[in-house]
Amino acid sequence: MTDLRGGGSLPADSTLAVHPALGGRETDWHALVRTHGSPLLVLDCDIIRRQYRKLAQALPDVSLYYAIKALPNRAVIATLAEEGCGFDIATNGEVAMLEQLFIEPRRTIHTHPIKRDLDIRTALRYGCTTFVVDNVDELEKFIPYRHRVALLVRVSFPNPSARVDLSRKFGCAADDVPALLKEADALGIHVKGLSFHVGSQVADAGMHVYAIRRCTELLRLPRPDAVAPMSVIDIGGGFPVNYDGSIEDIDAFCAPIRTALAELPSNVRVLAEPGRYIAAPAMTCVTSVVGRARRGERMWYYLDDGVYNSFSGQIYDHTRYPLIALDAQGESRPSVLAGPTCDSIDVIAEDILIGEMQIGDLIVAPMMGAYTAATATTFNSLPRARVLTLAAPASLDVDDSNVVRLA
Repeated sequence: MTDLRGGGSLPADSTLAVHPALGGRETDWHALVRTHGSPLLVLDCDIIRRQYRKLAQALPDVSLYYAIKALPNRAVIATLAEEGCGFDIATNGEVAMLEQLFIEPRRTIHTHPIKRDLDIRTALRYGCTTFVVDNVDELEKFIPYRHRVALLVRVSFPNPSARVDLSRKFGCAADDVPALLKEADALGIHVKGLSFHVGSQVADAGMHVYAIRRCTELLRLPRPDAVAPMSVIDIGGGFPVNYDGSIEDIDAFCAPIRTALAELPSNVRVLAEPGRYIAAPAMTCVTSVVGRARRGERMWYYLDDGVYNSFSGQIYDHTRYPLIALDAQGESRPSVLAGPTCDSIDVIAEDILIGEMQIGDLIVAPMMGAYTAATATTFNSLPRARVLTLAAPASLDVDDSNVVRLA
């Protein structure tokens, strides 16, 4: 069982509390709920800045392109644009977000390996000209646009150690890359490099290193009929964050990646697509107890947020988030935290140890920026959690009625 009062949890009587997920800010969670209601997602753009800078320092010669799907939020995009970050787009909806914020298209890459013609035309109309393919059918979709685009071939590197293995659904086997390059050359389509993604929340950088070295071999293949030599490697994402204290710091994680990248030919430009690493620590969920019941030996506490809403990452992303029982009192006992819907799957935590809680008490869950709000639903016709934004760029015009800017 997990004791929510231990392992760095806050004192039971703490109303004004500081947590590392808010960058050391003093936050009166109860005051936020009294003012704005519950559930809430509190987004701190200063943490977005911090995470971007830490990864940029750990990978100093790599151009970073934020994977918008992790947290498609206007304040996040505007903040990263100020930092000089690029953007990894995969859908027409993401293109529209960037257009609304006047993000320069030269700072984007379109990384979805499977696209409709409409998707290609929409991205080209916006101004994005770098796309990813992983098979002949996708390659042939670019014949009408071959004088306007440059492609990256996505290479598959299955990685069972990743929390989510992204090579199961996409990617060309490394041994099949030469044939795909030969076909591109015959069609007069410019393939400017290779890309890969070794999976989400990987435990160590070993697969990154292997993939970089294998792609380096492929870059050096002779291609006498190529439009131009390949000069790009996109190393994807997968940079892990510390949900439970078991992950080494990002500089140590990236050290072997830096060593492998140093072996690349000097003309090769390196890209990466971080999503989780930038977004996850920047958002904290605040949810209230709306009901309670003793069922057998355990207390059940029903919250106004659950796995169909902000905690959706527990289903889709296989992630368990830190939980802080802000108001728990007395001896810790086996308990259950359940969500608000009428579906029995909607359970956040079972067999956790927690002191007694009353209706209106708060659970605070940091590290909830990635694949939470992005995958939340309105199942049972329940609204999504309201987003409160801290330290957003002054230039950002927040026009979403569900988003509140805090000083």
